[in-house]
Amino acid sequence: MKSVAEICSDLIRFDTTNPGSRERPAAEYVATLLADAGIEPEVFESAPGRTTVVARVEGAAKDALLIHGHLDVVPADPAEWRMHPFSGEIADGCVYGRGAVDMKGSCAMTLATVLGMAARGERPRRDLVLAFLADEEATGDYGSRYAVTERRELFDGVTEAISESGGFSVQHGDVRVYPVAVGERGTAWMKVTAHGVAGHGSRPAIDNPVATLAAALARVAAHSWPVRLTPPVAALIESLAEITGSPIDLDRLDAEAARLGALGGLFEGQIHNSANPTMLSAGYKVNVVPSTAEAHVDGRYLPGFQEEFLETIDALLGPKITREFVNLEDAPAAPYPSAFFDELASVLVAEDPSARPVPYVMSGGTDAKSFARIGIEGYGFAPLMLRPDLDYFGMFHGKDERVPVEGLEFGTRVLTRLLTG
Repeated sequence: MKSVAEICSDLIRFDTTNPGSRERPAAEYVATLLADAGIEPEVFESAPGRTTVVARVEGAAKDALLIHGHLDVVPADPAEWRMHPFSGEIADGCVYGRGAVDMKGSCAMTLATVLGMAARGERPRRDLVLAFLADEEATGDYGSRYAVTERRELFDGVTEAISESGGFSVQHGDVRVYPVAVGERGTAWMKVTAHGVAGHGSRPAIDNPVATLAAALARVAAHSWPVRLTPPVAALIESLAEITGSPIDLDRLDAEAARLGALGGLFEGQIHNSANPTMLSAGYKVNVVPSTAEAHVDGRYLPGFQEEFLETIDALLGPKITREFVNLEDAPAAPYPSAFFDELASVLVAEDPSARPVPYVMSGGTDAKSFARIGIEGYGFAPLMLRPDLDYFGMFHGKDERVPVEGLEFGTRVLTRLLTG
């Protein structure tokens, strides 16, 4: 049987860059591993090449647990990398390549866990649904959204799910803090458009939409969003104060996040709504004032704060700017405190006595948003013990992305405890 590092390396070698239509070869690899272990995979496409694999493993109890991961990755420029981003090379105790952290390493841990259980003849404590999805790095239209609408029956009986962006370690002295995600900020990707009057570039402009849009985007970028403390983040901050032995001033949370370094990174992006202009397009000739100018804004809002976020955005853009959603997703939240959160925490501590699990809210988003639409409560839990020199957040979509082999092996042991008890 292949090791978890070998599976991770194999998956990285498939160039599944999104945008593109490239998940099919990686999906076929996953399906073959499952089939060879006696686990029957369901392979389907939402469009040519946009391929997803789902499989169900029968357990002792029928309330099913979903483990989902995505096979696509963001682009990588080989010229910027120490090693080719699709080499899957193993060096310095790490597997290198695009997707090592986000999230082929996690997919490899899931596969190694269930393949190991099958080889030993072990049955999970509850039904287990595995999903290896396309298109998470875009909107999920070709992956999780398609799966929950067109293949809803594959997820019958699922009550909870686990996936990426939680369960990783952050070193603090002699302890390792493991944030377990119980929610995500909502997504509001918007195209904003300024309308004006076209004219010759040499003449005084009557109503220049480029200038109007530039001023509006400057207001959005400069806006200082107020602190909004949701209950899970308040619980996280309380836990961090206990772990560090130092009180955290709730009236100065931005400064406290900076003071706490890596630990502060667990809440610095989760105490505000945010909006960042990311794309800009206007005009077709230097001596022509265009009639329109367009931009895209990446907006994120905290659970329960969509209305406040949109009201603020409209006020910042002003009356001359229209907006439309490119992607709008609710901010999902899973129960916390909960028995399932305690279960996730307990298997971490069982494998790492220095573990301090804490609740966490992701600043970005995952396929959990799609599964929340059909009533599945999603937790961020892809257990990974990291060396102190590895920056988890810095490796997401960054160059020289890599994951430690020992960390993958740790995650596989934790998942095995979770699934078998």
